[in-house]
This record gives sequence, structure tokens and C-alpha cells, in this order.
Amino acid sequence: MNYGLNLWGDSNFVIDGGKVCLNTDYKPAIIDIVKDIRSDGYRGPLLLRFPHLIKKQIVQIYSNFERAKREFDYKGKFNAVYPLKVNQYPGFVKNIVHIGKAYNYGLEAGSKAELLLAMAYNNDNAPITVNGFKDNELINLGFIAAEMGHNITLTIEGLNELKTIIRTSKERFSPKPNIGLRIRLHSTGSGIWAKSGGINSKFGLTSTELIEAVNLLKKEGLIDYFTMIHFHIGSQINEIHPLKKALTEAGNIYAELRKMGATNLRAINLGGGLAVEYNQFGEENVRNYTLKEYANDVVYLLKTIANQKSETEPDIFIESGRFVSAPHAVLVAPVLELFSQEYTEEKLALKDSNPPVISELYDLYTNIKAANAIEYLHDAISHLEGVLTLFDLGYVDLIDRSNGEILAHLIMKKAVALFGNKQSNAELLKLQEEVQERYLVNFSMFQSLPDFWGLEQNFPIMPLDRLDEKATLSASIWDITCDSDGEIGFDAKKNPLFLHDVDLEKEQYFLGFFLVGAYQEVLGMSHNLFVHPTEATILVGENGGYEVKDILESQNILDILDDMDYDVNLIKDTLNERISKSELVDEKAKKQILGELYLFLSDNGYLKTIQ
Repeated sequence: MNYGLNLWGDSNFVIDGGKVCLNTDYKPAIIDIVKDIRSDGYRGPLLLRFPHLIKKQIVQIYSNFERAKREFDYKGKFNAVYPLKVNQYPGFVKNIVHIGKAYNYGLEAGSKAELLLAMAYNNDNAPITVNGFKDNELINLGFIAAEMGHNITLTIEGLNELKTIIRTSKERFSPKPNIGLRIRLHSTGSGIWAKSGGINSKFGLTSTELIEAVNLLKKEGLIDYFTMIHFHIGSQINEIHPLKKALTEAGNIYAELRKMGATNLRAINLGGGLAVEYNQFGEENVRNYTLKEYANDVVYLLKTIANQKSETEPDIFIESGRFVSAPHAVLVAPVLELFSQEYTEEKLALKDSNPPVISELYDLYTNIKAANAIEYLHDAISHLEGVLTLFDLGYVDLIDRSNGEILAHLIMKKAVALFGNKQSNAELLKLQEEVQERYLVNFSMFQSLPDFWGLEQNFPIMPLDRLDEKATLSASIWDITCDSDGEIGFDAKKNPLFLHDVDLEKEQYFLGFFLVGAYQEVLGMSHNLFVHPTEATILVGENGGYEVKDILESQNILDILDDMDYDVNLIKDTLNERISKSELVDEKAKKQILGELYLFLSDNGYLKTIQ
């Protein structure tokens, strides 16, 4: 079973020897990398970063657009900027700036903090674009960036911002930022982010406001600084048609603005939206276009419109941060417990005389075989409901109830083993929802997969090894937060995830959560004060091996509490005082207890087990 790797994997990973491996010459196994890191004492979930996958995505974007430009004899330039909002963590940003230098790959900022980050880290001469709402300070920062020599464009979201730019330009030094105008298209995207586009979207200027903006720029002598228009119709555009419609509209607006006298307007910024394929269990891809088709359509449509309007072919900018960042990160978390493993024959406490329903369950368990597995499974589920009803009515005792639960679950496990995970059989899949196994996994969904919790965005999940063995248990994944929403449930239609039946007292079992490099880290919530997991960067060497770099352990509890604005010194003093006042233990014990508490405060909050 390859867990849909052919759909979402993009040839980044392969299965070799029953393990998930990086698709490089040497094919290092992710499980071996994890064990290498854990051998140094790191526990809990791990976030692995793979810079070679960042480079792959950047190369794919630039090479496809350069190929399309040659194919259609396109005169405009191509460039891209990475929107920092997608992932601002230094372990990613430093890598993308370093890798992007050869391509003049720039950065996009949407706040003062992000702009300062871009001003500090962006490569020389690489573009910086600034989107989002702006106040006087943010606009002043944009001017400072221009005065520092940055190639910066401030994209205007409203006429008041433009008036602030005009006012600021009269107060500051001669270098000025370029000016972009975000256009409000009638065209919309698709999916849950479609509201980013359309006439009622949050951002952009209407046609009337565009005309007013151009006239204002002319009047104030700043029309030559107007160099870009920008639009965005939504993240994760799965269908190409909405983009083509938006391009046609934007291309015509571009041509009309140039005819109005904006002769230095040379660029169209498409924003983000280039989709990532998250589909793991469907029969075909959710994204209905390739990167080659995407690049071809953009170049061809903009060339056609420019030629029809007798205008210069525009430079093309894109901001596809999800596409660049999502594949680079893999969350790895150990399974702590399989809840049905408490149901074993050894724990049966059958009596000399058992209630009939218990005797019938025992008979089902001893006589189940492949020919009657489905029938007996149905009977077991029905009998278990009967046991619970009888218990509520007082006709069976707690020992009988325990025996009933154990026998029903033993029958379920036997049945599953007999008919396996035949996913083509709808009836079996439906049954699997009733007998699903609960896997307790050492991670926080709210911290590491917030889009699953908030938007029902699925992420590919698979075990890191044992892939040469059949996985027979329908799996529901529970995180370690005390919140019932912290679950990825088995769903026969949407998420038919099967995992292995493992004895965690004898072996370790790790799950990989893939394509988590976009948004998940920066949107992660500190629910239960579980924070960003330990991370490591994995460099793939030219000789095919790998090197573990830049391990950054998850924050310790004292730092977490400090971030929450607690006075950590007061906490330590209070603990010390309360221990010293305790009359339940002697002085020697008090010293030991205090030392133990300080160790806990200095460690991270994830669960610590052998696994």
C-alpha cells in the first residue's frame, strides 16, 4: 500500500524496503533520520525540513515560465516573490532566501514586522512587494526600504493609502518605492478561499477608484512610479478556468491603464493560488492542471491581450507561497497507544455461569472464520449493544460488561484480520468505521495541523515503515490535547486511513504528516500550551547521504509561560515557598522535589516515553 503517494508525492518520496525514503540517489529512509535525531535524546514530535524540496519547487516555477516565454516568444520578464505570511519561521525563510538568490527570488510582506524581516534578509536587487492594509508607519518603512536600495513596490489597497504615499513622498528623501495598485476583479477563484476574489472581496480598487488613482498620480507627478497591478483570486486554485478568466480581465485593465498614460506600468502580479495536491485517497488529482499548463496559459493569454491592444507585454510576477513551501516539511510523531490493545484474552474473567449474551459472544469468537467473518462481526456489534443495555438495566454486572467489551473487540480484530482492508468493498469500509482503532499520537493537532481543525483541510498521513506489510486496522488518530476536536477520524469516503496492528511494548511506530510546510506552523495554536515541535533541517549531500543540521528543540515550559506574560521568577519563587512550607515531607525530600520541578520547567511539554 502506497498511501496515495502517486497522487500527492510529486516524486519527492519513494517506498523502498518497506520504508518511506527521500527520492534521491541514496534514498535515505525518513525513519532512519528520525531515529538518528532521537538517539541524541530528543522526544516528542519532530518537524523535518528538506531544503532540496524548496529548491525543486523554485526551479520548477522558474523553468516552466522561462520555457513558456521561449515557446511563445514572450518579451516580458518573469519573477516571483515569496509571501512571508505562509511561513515566517527562520528555519524556512533563511533557506528560501539562500536558495532563491540564483533566481532573483524576492519576498512579499503584509505587515510592519514582515517588511522589516524582508528588509533584513532579502537578496540584493531581488524584489520586495508589500500587500495588505497600511498605516503611515508601514508606508514610511516602505520609503526607508527604497532609500536603503531595495527594489520595493507598495501595493495600494485603497485611495487613502495612495494619499498617504503622496504626502510621505514630499517629506522624505529622493529615492521612492514603486507603486502598485491592487485591482478588484469580478472574476473569482474556487473552493473555500474563493472569496479572495470577486467584486465583494476584501481588497482592491474598483474601476472607478483605479481611474481616480491614476489621475491623482498624474496630478502629483508620481505616475512614473506606478509600475504594477496586482490581483489575487484565492489560495489553492484547483481549476485553471477561473485563473484564465481573471487573467483576461486583468490583462485588459493593464492595457487600459497604460493607454491612460501609465507608461511605466510594466508588471502584472497574479498573487498566489497555485495549488498543492493534498488528495491522498481519491482516484484522481483534485488539481486539474499541471504547472506547465499554468505557465503556458498565463504567458499565452497576457501576450495575446497585449498584442490585441498594441501594448507592451507585461512582466509577470507570482506569489505562490503554498506551492513553494508546503512540500518541504514533514511532521513525524510517535504513536503512544492503540486503545484496543487493552482488550486481550488474558483480561477475560469468564464465570462458571455467564449470561447468555456473553456465552454467545464467546461462541462467535471461537468459531469465526473467513466465510462468516462479516456475519459474525455484525452479530458481535449487536451483542455488545445488548450487553450495555442489560448493564444499564441492572441485569448484568461490571465483570460481564468487561467480558462483553473484550470479546466484541477481539471478534472485531479477528474479522478485520480475516477480510483485510479491501477498500473496494463498500460494505467492508462501512463496517470499518464501526470497528476503527484509536491511535494516540504524540502531537497537537491545533499546533501542527490547524487547517485540519479549522478548515477540514486534509494532509497525507502514512506510517514511515512496515510498508511491505498489509495495514488492516481502520485508523482514527487522536492527538494528546484534552480536546475532543483533536481527532482525525476514519471516514470510509473521505479518509479511509488504514494502519498496522503493532505491539508498542515491543516496537516503535511513527506516523508522517506530509505537505505541512505552508501556513501550519504560523497558524499553530498553543492549545494546552503545546507549542512548535522540535525541528531539524536535513541536507541531502552530493554523495547521496544526509546531514542533520540546525536542531531547534521545542520551547521549554518556562519560556512558554514567559511568552504568555507570566512572571516566571514569581512562579519559581512561589513553588519554592510552597514546598518549603509543606509538612508532609522532610527537608531532604523537599530538595529532591524542588529539583524535579525545576527539571520539568526546563523541559518541553510534549509527552516523554520510550516511543
